Amino acid sequence: MKLITAFFRLVRWPNLVFIVLTQMLFEYCIYKRIYTGEASQPDDTRQFIFLVIASVMIAAAGYIINDYFDLNIDQVNKPGKVVVNVIINRRWVIFWHMFLSLLGLFFSFAALPLNNYWHLVLANLASIILLWFYSTNFKKQLLIGNILISLLTAWVIMILFLSKQPLQLDHILAVKTNEVRFFRLTIVYAAFAFIISLVREVIKDMEDVEGDRRYGCRTMPIVWGINASKVYAAVWLIVLIASLLVLQFYVLPFGWWLSVLYCIVLIIAPLVWILLKLFKANSAKDFHTLSTIVKLVMMTGILSMVFFGFYL
Repeated sequence: MKLITAFFRLVRWPNLVFIVLTQMLFEYCIYKRIYTGEASQPDDTRQFIFLVIASVMIAAAGYIINDYFDLNIDQVNKPGKVVVNVIINRRWVIFWHMFLSLLGLFFSFAALPLNNYWHLVLANLASIILLWFYSTNFKKQLLIGNILISLLTAWVIMILFLSKQPLQLDHILAVKTNEVRFFRLTIVYAAFAFIISLVREVIKDMEDVEGDRRYGCRTMPIVWGINASKVYAAVWLIVLIASLLVLQFYVLPFGWWLSVLYCIVLIIAPLVWILLKLFKANSAKDFHTLSTIVKLVMMTGILSMVFFGFYL
């Protein structure tokens, strides 16, 4: 039982559940609602299930290899939570990384016919490779690792969109109302995922600065300093808050009062709180609290897709 619990900790099972939830909400509250009444292809459900499995497997493999290469750093930053070589042998960790990566690639092939979606299969393969290099190199570099993880977070949404729309700009931006609406909502949620993930990655770097510095990492707090990193995160928070406020004014004429109230109370207000607390944070505990709240806001942001199930 201890081994099973450790394995689920290793793959960050709450994050995997979040990926499944995100893709399910996007599929059923946005895509299915926009295209209600239109004939669906018989393989749509199978494709969606396989893409979700592929996303989960690739993400799990990424978390595993990250912990494998972060062993020394984690022994400094979070000694009580280390699984690799404490509960699960390093060889088994590598095995599970390879197995889950191959499983993710297999389900990518099964979901996406190569004659139409070869670029998406290659993108998932690239995700596996990039997660390896992120763990070995990129996460120790200034900004590169943060941007990469943020892009891969947005990819969880983008891959579903691109699996339903051909990679042709003239088609995506077609005059058809449904295509335009689907494209806009995809960009809204992918951009939200990217920005809030970028903020969280920088805050996590500030939390882990002690262990990162000891093992030669060149993350933003180490290279630029904590104060400059706070400014960087604050700028993105302001951009996100401003964008969300503009969106509320956009949907108000449609009478979406409940969704506006939800967004203000559970997304915008917590983001403002994070912004205010960011400059007062000094200890690893403070940054950990902020990182946790950012993750909760990411959750409430994604859950807002539920409203499109009612309003579209």
